[in-house]
Amino acid sequence: MALRVVVTGAAGQIAYSLLYSIAKGDVFGSDQKVELVLLDIPPMMTVLSGVVMELQDCALPLVEKTIATADPDEAFKGCDAVIMVGAMPRKDGMERKDLLKANARIFETQGKSLNEFAKKTVKVLVVGNPANTNCVLALRSAPSIPSANFTCLTRLDLNRAQAQVAYRLGRPCEAVSNLIIWGNHSSTQFPDAAHASVASADGSVSSVYDAVKDDAWLTGEFIKTVQSRGGTVLKARKLSSAMSAAKAIGDHMRDWWFGTKENKWVSMGVLSDGTKYGIPEGIIYSMPVKINADKSWSVVEGLSISDFAREKMDVTAKELLEEKEMAIQFLSA
Repeated sequence: MALRVVVTGAAGQIAYSLLYSIAKGDVFGSDQKVELVLLDIPPMMTVLSGVVMELQDCALPLVEKTIATADPDEAFKGCDAVIMVGAMPRKDGMERKDLLKANARIFETQGKSLNEFAKKTVKVLVVGNPANTNCVLALRSAPSIPSANFTCLTRLDLNRAQAQVAYRLGRPCEAVSNLIIWGNHSSTQFPDAAHASVASADGSVSSVYDAVKDDAWLTGEFIKTVQSRGGTVLKARKLSSAMSAAKAIGDHMRDWWFGTKENKWVSMGVLSDGTKYGIPEGIIYSMPVKINADKSWSVVEGLSISDFAREKMDVTAKELLEEKEMAIQFLSA
């Protein structure tokens, strides 16, 4: 049976980089048929028709159907997976509250539509920024869908962190594992290497701290580089990250669909229940998670938290609480 996969903001540059990977089978499996549902706003439908034509012209065997629509109800009907890329971007002169207000309307509307029309087993990944808070808005508007079915993307930050460590050590990226992104997908996020490991060419495994042998870099430049990487790309490219964001989305959904490897974890923005690592209840906060073959996830427990880490984690939690409080004021206002 074909998976019904919805991508919102489907006429945008991230979706343009993402859709081929989904259609080719790199995300949900090389033998998994898909129905692609592309959702965007009415002014983008002409552009979206061109995207549909390109997908058709790829002649990919896994794509059973491609639907372009501006109607969330039509898009979300019976869907299995939703990748919420579309969001109001921050414009010059726009205050934070204005951005949150605009996105509150978008994600409340789409959340209500998900609540009514999507399968209750649907897996929802929020990408559009501010991703953590937009995810809160969506799940609050879809009470009939389990909150564990909503996550936000911090895999791009994790991939950036992994690459920085790998390049520092002259090792392939896959040799580095169990880094953590704590908190918000913003400049307050905390890339944490304290529990990470790296495999050497001879197969031996050591901690990243022992391999790097430069604590000042790991607690300074490394963190700042990952936190500011999106802005650095934007400055150089004059456009925001698209290829790397699409790759991260694919990584996130593939792991959610098939599970993580034994003794490995990844980072996802998930709803905090208030019982893990002193993180306040009710915010979407990036944490280390393991994912089972049945698509259920659990937060990795028992990791030691240093005073340095505690301070960083609390700063990003405070920002998320403030964002959530501000955004909720706009719901149904």
